[in-house]
Amino acid sequence: MRLLARFREIVLLLVAVHAVGTAGYVIIEGWSVFDAFYMTVIALGTVGYGETRPLTTAGRVFTIGLIFVGIGTFAYALSAITAFWVEAHVFDLWGKRRMDRRIAALHDHVIVCGGGDTALHIARELEQTRTPFVVVELDATRAERVRTIADDALFIIGDASEAEVLVQARIGVARGLVAALPDDKDNLYTVLEARELNPSMRIVTRLVNDEARQKLVKAGADAIVPMRRIGALRIASEMLRPHVVSVLDVMLREPGAIRVQEIPVGAHAAGQTLAGLRLHERAGITIFAMREAGDLRHHFNPAADRELHEGDVLIGCADPDQLATARRIAAGA
Repeated sequence: MRLLARFREIVLLLVAVHAVGTAGYVIIEGWSVFDAFYMTVIALGTVGYGETRPLTTAGRVFTIGLIFVGIGTFAYALSAITAFWVEAHVFDLWGKRRMDRRIAALHDHVIVCGGGDTALHIARELEQTRTPFVVVELDATRAERVRTIADDALFIIGDASEAEVLVQARIGVARGLVAALPDDKDNLYTVLEARELNPSMRIVTRLVNDEARQKLVKAGADAIVPMRRIGALRIASEMLRPHVVSVLDVMLREPGAIRVQEIPVGAHAAGQTLAGLRLHERAGITIFAMREAGDLRHHFNPAADRELHEGDVLIGCADPDQLATARRIAAGA
């Protein structure tokens, strides 16, 4: 927008100078509009052509002034365009360095590999739940799309399957990685490289074709999301459970809406009962399930007197603020 405004200003200035020159010759010399405009172009262009008609002394004085004004106008236009280009270049350079510094400070974040629609939906959910993230995408134009989610969203232009790019994304201290590339082969290479660089982090990958599932599991993916199957189940749910789907849509799409959240139990809260934590009174969160440490099963509607242990995971409904409060309480802070 600034470039367009600057360009419009320059064009209007040039038009005004030509209009003044044309009007001057019409008034001073009594020429036709065409002859006056032609002489104005010759004078401003400093092309060295002779006079179209003999000029009076007043006409020559006007021509001298017009030439000086024209030179000044063109010099201003050139300097304005140059200054804008330099300013834009410096701003982009400063913005990139600032982004690099922010990426270098990331910790306990999520790396989203890909810049397509799926990756953008993932990034939007991370943004709404206040989870730090960085997007890695090879195509610069697609990577820039992440700015539609947040002006200060972080992204890296590079191949997510290359170790140096993942290192730049701070994979060593990342909470997890999402491989959301459109091709299973690219996701496979990304998962392999990511698992080698960070053996303990959680890796979730997109699955396009079912044939690649076992390869992704062997590569180190913790969770595999089959896009076609999920889409089919969503269609079936719309038919069978429309009201449930409507509620879930609100939970997933509206910023700040209540979501199903996980609250890990820390060492300081271990030994207390669920009632003793008073999560509903202190944080407004409702716990409807839990998973005990080392147990893959989920226990629904846990009893209020159930004793908690370090590593247990409580599952409940909360908005981002309630979640932050509940996690501090469950951690024993």
